[in-house]
Amino acid sequence: MNIAAVAVVVPAHNEAEHIVACVRSIRAAADHVAPVPVHTVVVADACTDTTAHLAAREGAHTVSIDRRNAGAARAAGVGHALALLSPTSGIWLAMTDADSTVPTHWLTRQTAWARRGHDAVLGTIRLAPDPRGACTYARSEHDAAYYRTRPAAEDTTDWEHPHIHGANMGVSATAYRHVGGFAPLASSEDHDLVARLTRAGHRIARTDDHPVHTAGRLHGRAPAGLAALLRSLHPPARRYALTAPPDPVEEHFPPPHACDRSLTTSTGVASCCRCGF
Repeated sequence: MNIAAVAVVVPAHNEAEHIVACVRSIRAAADHVAPVPVHTVVVADACTDTTAHLAAREGAHTVSIDRRNAGAARAAGVGHALALLSPTSGIWLAMTDADSTVPTHWLTRQTAWARRGHDAVLGTIRLAPDPRGACTYARSEHDAAYYRTRPAAEDTTDWEHPHIHGANMGVSATAYRHVGGFAPLASSEDHDLVARLTRAGHRIARTDDHPVHTAGRLHGRAPAGLAALLRSLHPPARRYALTAPPDPVEEHFPPPHACDRSLTTSTGVASCCRCGF
């Protein structure tokens, strides 16, 4: 694929605390793929804080919607980006989350995979330090499960990991359009898109060479997302969940680790479609 332009899409709901660091990290990554133009689109979804203002101040395009839906927000951001770039061909779509920061080589590595003929790239995450986030026990339990399939340090085999994260993925605009884009799902919209790309025969790379740092917090924005998984690993949160009234949104979604649907990589490693384990 010949890369003519890159669009980075960031859904956000009340992320004023994190959005500046997120957009600045994207700008730094964009510098490393110059002269290819990079457009960042932040979708302020039902925000009641200054997320949109701060993102615009940092140079991002902003879109405001009122859905409280991760899939709808990602789709709106992609739609806005493609309208900005149309009729440009060779568009690469990179995805991350507003509570995340990307490494400087993030776009360099994604576009390198695209130039080698891959239609999508799935990266990994690292839990960023967060004093108000998950306790040490929950983080260690998460990491133990997350790295279960990673080769030993002395093994030179690349890690074709089983994980899927909206915080670290990329897809060509052509492949994205071919499978119909993000569905309006409150959670697992990233897994749903990848499942359709896989069924359609698109070439997908899975790599650990450009991990994204994301907040390891216990209360996130999407039901059944990473925060829900970390709460399930956090003893006080588990005890509270047994006695607390059900959350009006999250009661409709099982904990990520309880999901019985799975995806399988080319190495035969099965993974939970919600949490990536």
